[in-house]
Amino acid sequence: MIQLVWPWLIILLPLPWLIRRLLPPLLPAEQAALKVPFLDDFAAGNPRAVSQPRKWPLRLAMLAWLLLVIAGMRPQWLGEPIEQAVSGRDLMLAIDLSGSMEEQDFAIDKQQVDRLTAAKWVASDFIERRAGDRIGLILFGTQAYLQTPLTFDRKTVNTLLDESAIGLAGDNTAIGDAIGLAVKRLKNQPANSRVLILMTDGANTAGEVSPLKAAELAAENQLKIYTIGIGADEMIVRSLFGAQKVNPSRDLDEKTLLDIAQKTGGRYFRARNTRELNNIYMLLDQLEPVNKDSQFFRPRRELFFWPLGLALALAAVVCLSRLRWS
Repeated sequence: MIQLVWPWLIILLPLPWLIRRLLPPLLPAEQAALKVPFLDDFAAGNPRAVSQPRKWPLRLAMLAWLLLVIAGMRPQWLGEPIEQAVSGRDLMLAIDLSGSMEEQDFAIDKQQVDRLTAAKWVASDFIERRAGDRIGLILFGTQAYLQTPLTFDRKTVNTLLDESAIGLAGDNTAIGDAIGLAVKRLKNQPANSRVLILMTDGANTAGEVSPLKAAELAAENQLKIYTIGIGADEMIVRSLFGAQKVNPSRDLDEKTLLDIAQKTGGRYFRARNTRELNNIYMLLDQLEPVNKDSQFFRPRRELFFWPLGLALALAAVVCLSRLRWS
């Protein structure tokens, strides 16, 4: 549909008529006169000598003024209402980039991949489903970095997550620093809407803050933490002594991750393969659902330039006609 932003400008429509009625007419300039005793004979011999005033320039000028007023009323085209879910939840993802994340004990489409690749593959779909949440991204290794501040731009978060690489933040694991950074970024946000999802495959081996101390600080600031420990329980490794079964997750500190979740009112999850990791994120969608209360907005497209352009074209025609006949 079409709407007018400033419809009250319609009161300007009779302005030219009021100016013509209220202001005194311009006095004609004095010109030389030629007296002709037989004016009727001149008129009879030349029919064009007495010409009728041309009315079409005046009509064009009136139409141009009408179009100008319409343009001033600022017509807009309103599109169909578009739903925009806004939940008000602030959700931070903390992803481990330590050296152990290069262990290839996950599979995507029957192809072995490292843990970080599997984490990206699953987390990307999770981010896309979080329409209405503000999402931030923390990457941690030896140190913790804020890769993406809280934003509604899920595409940017996914892009920066996809560009992350193992060892980018160091080869060790600073779980406590990652939690502390999340607390710092979320503490000024509304309470009861702060969520941190922390994914790691090891134990805290770096950083200035211990994980449990950071968890206590998170609990004081009403930050709920869901921890995810990833890595297979066993895998076959071939060596000079033949095939051997090893536990690639022997360094995973499940007890600390469980304590962190319990202290903050969250939950601890164990992901041994891609399917379990995907199920965890589906469960997180249920534990922290997107608000169903939606807002609507209607896209607007300006139309004023159409009547404005036509009005200027008509005004140009009127001006050219006066120059031609003057």
